[in-house]
Amino acid sequence: MLKKVLIANRGEIAVRIIRACAEMGIRSVAIYTEPDRYGLHVKRADESYSLGDDPLAGYLDPARIVNLAVETGCDAIHPGYGFLSENANFARLCEQKGVAFIGPKSSVIHGMGDKTQARDSMRAAGIPITPGSEGNLDSLDEALELANDIGYPVMLKATSGGGGRGIRRCDTPQELKVQYPRVISEATKAFGSAEVFMEKCIVNPRHIEVQILADSQGNAIHLFERDCSIQRRNQKLIEIAPSPQLTPEQRQYIGDLAVRAAKAVGYENAGTVEFLLSGNEVHFMEMNTRVQVEHTITEAITGVDIVREQLRIASGLPLSYRQEDIQYRGYALQFRINAEDPKNDFLPSFGRITHYYAPGGPGVRVDTAIYTGYEIPPYYDSMCLKLVVWALTWDEVIARGKRALDDMRLHGIKTTAIYYQQILDHPDFRKGIFNTSFVPDHPELLNYSTKRHPSEIALALAATIAAHAGW
Repeated sequence: MLKKVLIANRGEIAVRIIRACAEMGIRSVAIYTEPDRYGLHVKRADESYSLGDDPLAGYLDPARIVNLAVETGCDAIHPGYGFLSENANFARLCEQKGVAFIGPKSSVIHGMGDKTQARDSMRAAGIPITPGSEGNLDSLDEALELANDIGYPVMLKATSGGGGRGIRRCDTPQELKVQYPRVISEATKAFGSAEVFMEKCIVNPRHIEVQILADSQGNAIHLFERDCSIQRRNQKLIEIAPSPQLTPEQRQYIGDLAVRAAKAVGYENAGTVEFLLSGNEVHFMEMNTRVQVEHTITEAITGVDIVREQLRIASGLPLSYRQEDIQYRGYALQFRINAEDPKNDFLPSFGRITHYYAPGGPGVRVDTAIYTGYEIPPYYDSMCLKLVVWALTWDEVIARGKRALDDMRLHGIKTTAIYYQQILDHPDFRKGIFNTSFVPDHPELLNYSTKRHPSEIALALAATIAAHAGW
């Protein structure tokens, strides 16, 4: 079993990993840059080390992090999500230094990070993929010719992309001519690669992803699916497990596809295979070679501690479960409470939290690193907490979600919480009928009132006065 783990991340996912380490008797090491000096992960870890003043440079320096792990006696590094979590060079440095990387091998990360290579691997394994280019596009002329063959609309995608970036939809040849250089520019700036490819655009699909676990002994299982269709500009807002839109036959089919995909590439550790569903057609989209933000809802319906399994697998142990052991019960929702103003085109709302009260009660979980008085820095992702609710039925989980969102008090910044309540009230969502166009198709949901109860205003005022007085 691992003895000491360096967590190459920050915020709520770092806290999540620290807690798993504590339960397993593993020492945890946190890293931080100056804006995170008072971060909760720094306070909770057994050891903490500064990476300097620059907000981002330290978190994005593979050699420095791996060397620090060696210097502090760590036998493993957990990358979390984002930052270096899908950086093949980072995983390769760990392998070279004899430090366990809590994730798949560097060769798998590289292969799945290259979207054209990933498509080739899935095609060879018999996994259905969307029609598109055989490899990277060499020119605009090639792109125009291929788009004419497969039919508009099409999607231009950065080959090394991820996180919803480097993606543009083109409905006409004119749009393709405009977007082609833009995607190349965005890909070069964001991922250091100008390579792009093309796929047929699946219009208004359901976005379904399957959680997988695989060990070094060749065992691989799935933990059922999550529905991530409620999203804005390719960024997920509300995630659901299991999907209320799948039949039992579809659920088994897509789960089997995910396991086949994992075995085809020799996958180890936790990962996610993402699909687009249109009617009864299933298309492979990508494989995420890391723990997902939304792993929480899979834990809620299956009872499997995914981070614990990650640590076990990285220790060389076999999976704790066989496929037949995995059952799900009820439904779970995860709300990404972002520091954004939905009524102002989701403009970021960073700043000091003057008062924070976490929701609770049966079936409610909060993963966060914020607290009253904490200042959300403007250098990182806008998500400030994940609110997770579970209940036995679809109707009950919606009711619990509304209650938990209403329970939460988060003052000093604007958040997406009230907007999510509008989504939960929409008749189509309550019927379990939605796809990736739900958010753009319902702009009226942004016309909610921001008026607050007098007692709530008084509480916020008192908290503000207390914060400024230094109480």
